[in-house]
Amino acid sequence: MNRIVVVGNGPAAHRLVERLRSHGHAGRITVLGREEHPAYNRVLLGAVLDRTLTPATLALPIVDAEVHLRVTATEIDRTRRVVRTDTGDEHPYDVLVLATGSRPRLPEIPGLCGERLQALRTLADCARIGSAAGPVAVLGGGILGVEAARALLASGHEVTLVHPNPHLMDRQLDDVGGRLLAERLGKLGVELRLGRRAVAYRRGRLVLDSSDVVPAGLVVACTGVTAETRLAVRAGLPVRRGIVVDDRLRTSDARVHAIGDCAEHDGEASGLIASAWEQAEALAELLAGGDTRYRGTRTVTRLKARGIDLASIGSVDCLESTDAEVVTLSDPARGRYAKLALREERITGAVLFGFPEAIAAVSQLHDRDLPVPTDRLALLLGTPAAVPGAPAELPDDAVICRCNNVTKKALTAAWRGGARSVPELARATRATTGCGGCVDDVGRLCGALADRTEHQEEGAA
Repeated sequence: MNRIVVVGNGPAAHRLVERLRSHGHAGRITVLGREEHPAYNRVLLGAVLDRTLTPATLALPIVDAEVHLRVTATEIDRTRRVVRTDTGDEHPYDVLVLATGSRPRLPEIPGLCGERLQALRTLADCARIGSAAGPVAVLGGGILGVEAARALLASGHEVTLVHPNPHLMDRQLDDVGGRLLAERLGKLGVELRLGRRAVAYRRGRLVLDSSDVVPAGLVVACTGVTAETRLAVRAGLPVRRGIVVDDRLRTSDARVHAIGDCAEHDGEASGLIASAWEQAEALAELLAGGDTRYRGTRTVTRLKARGIDLASIGSVDCLESTDAEVVTLSDPARGRYAKLALREERITGAVLFGFPEAIAAVSQLHDRDLPVPTDRLALLLGTPAAVPGAPAELPDDAVICRCNNVTKKALTAAWRGGARSVPELARATRATTGCGGCVDDVGRLCGALADRTEHQEEGAA
């Protein structure tokens, strides 16, 4: 099992290669990527759109693999165990990993096509959107649509967000959280059209089903994605919402695996970056001879929009359950709202708006499946004495920076390597360079490590 071929060059594929080498795999790894860019962090595209980050800063570290760019895999010959590409090449494999991601679903609207309709999925998409002039309409009020609308507003565009449902991010938020998010976006300057659909496009104007007309030189579609399974279908592999895999992330062919957006595990195709990273970690360990299993990923969604502290944790449906303990804290005067659903003292669902300190603590409690403290109010208000799991006390594999998948272990290693401040840790690990929501946690870890080092030095003296 020396030859591993990975189809796809996104964050999941990159993480897999990185972890394979970390686990000691010394064989040949070939990566086939369709884009012209080396692997980059798609999670941060909004920061490129609002010009907070440059495209170059999204680049992921170079990995020890044979990476082919601008190459599309066209066929898998499972009998001969080769992957054929549009360049006419064949790449033999002992193990094949499909990390083909997903493709955007574009709406069919009369009059809207070509350069007036643009998805947001790649750096090339960002470049095309960024070069547009005039007003922009964003279709879809899910997390990507909200992030895109906020980013476009920050870059100087007049922005209208059109969403067919009554409140924003309806898959992640309850109606109160959705309403508060709409109010915040409205105050920032985003024009909202909720409960409306686009039905036509005419010369710089988007027509809604209410007959309202929205000015739009460009329409950005954030209307969902479809798992990229066409290669798997042609190869005769089982596909439902995604490429069906088991707990070892294997398809029906034991030599072919799938991870990331294209994979469906236990009936779920989450499309979340955290799932992709955990699947990549599990598969790397398995391919290196380990005996781990992938059991699914706990859902934590953090909105990456400048000036908005918002997170959704677990299942939003749990917030309305009559079987759960529900804790609610509402502070409309300050635009703050929190709601937790608990079962057996564990968090099953949460919405946190305007409570940045609580977001970090609640996320870690949910990730580690730990009981919440008895003082629920103190937890939500971020009172240090009531918040267990301070960064220094977390296990090494706890993820501190979700945007860049930076663990406590990586930060501690960087600290020991000489990065003794938050900016230095950011340069060494990329932590805090995404949405910025982990800045306080990284700062607290930095302080704790400094205190620990000082005490050790005093003890040695």
